[in-house]
Amino acid sequence: MTQPTDHLFAPLKLRSLTLPNRIAVSPMCEYSSVDGFANDWHLVHLGSRAIGGAGLVLTEANAVSPEARITPGDLGIWKDDHIPELKRITTFLHQHGSYTGTQLAHAGRKASMAVPWEKPRTIPASEGGWQPVAPSAIRFDEAYPLPAALNRIGMDKIVADFVAAAHRAQAAGFDLVEIHAAHGYLLHEFLSPLSNHRTDEYGGSFENRTRFPLEIVHAVRTAWPQHLPVFVRISATDWAPESLGPSWDLPQSVALSRLLKQAGVDLVDVSTGGNHPAQQIPIGSGYQVHHAETIHRQVEIPTGAVGMITEAAQADQIIRTGQANLVLLARELLRHPYWPLHAAEMLHQPGTWPVQYLRSARGKTEPRQPVSTPSA
Repeated sequence: MTQPTDHLFAPLKLRSLTLPNRIAVSPMCEYSSVDGFANDWHLVHLGSRAIGGAGLVLTEANAVSPEARITPGDLGIWKDDHIPELKRITTFLHQHGSYTGTQLAHAGRKASMAVPWEKPRTIPASEGGWQPVAPSAIRFDEAYPLPAALNRIGMDKIVADFVAAAHRAQAAGFDLVEIHAAHGYLLHEFLSPLSNHRTDEYGGSFENRTRFPLEIVHAVRTAWPQHLPVFVRISATDWAPESLGPSWDLPQSVALSRLLKQAGVDLVDVSTGGNHPAQQIPIGSGYQVHHAETIHRQVEIPTGAVGMITEAAQADQIIRTGQANLVLLARELLRHPYWPLHAAEMLHQPGTWPVQYLRSARGKTEPRQPVSTPSA
């Protein structure tokens, strides 16, 4: 748990890992893969953030099966052939001082879509599209395909896909895995009454709606090495107007986080929204941090805060005041890949720079060292 002396550049111990600081690269889909393969874009994108000083670098959502992709451009980890290119990336990140994680994901009803810089549309079978699945046969909105409601056979396959993906992640050299249960994708769809209208043991009550996500968490935690961490990303609220009826909210997220803690999850990565087009999000600086703080304090589990965190002092305050244990940056690190190096200077903390860049460093610095990799 957060201690009074913690700050943005204090180490964070999670099982056998000790992150050198509290700055993580949040998963950000790049939609730049072919058949799920990582490539030079991913190496440069992720590698530059390691050079920039992030203590943890997470890949984008990594599809556990071909039909788990959001778009044809998604990163994949559904076959052994994907391992070598991912291993190339983790090796580079380790050499430059960052621990590595990958986000295991299934898009659910948001699958088989065009990449986001194109007009929103469903990719038809004639163009290589596939049948999305979901807890219930309910579209996200009219631009999205009608999903097929999952039966037990389909659910068993998805559990097996997550487990197989976890094994491949270990073979690829990742130090942790994050299970994606946020942003309106499959596991979030099971959690929320807005997308889960099932009448069996997987729908209705809170216990039923959390059952399938927890099955996947337990399966991955069992498959993943016990000395390495498992994260879960959740949307703490649907931000849904009351007129839509019951939805997913913060009290349920607190209750779910207690179950995640019991299941051996090491950190809850707290985001929000993404499950209904009518969501009403009060976007502003650090607008999701209080959700991470509430879960952290009420459940006594480490949390990650994400969402419009841009300033070094802001990120440092989140850690110092015990609102969260880890700060995940997304767009700010796209704008400024070396943000951690400059944040250390601004906060008067020792920085570690690549030896190739030391001549440009200001303030107290030391050469960057490769990280110790328990996964090796």
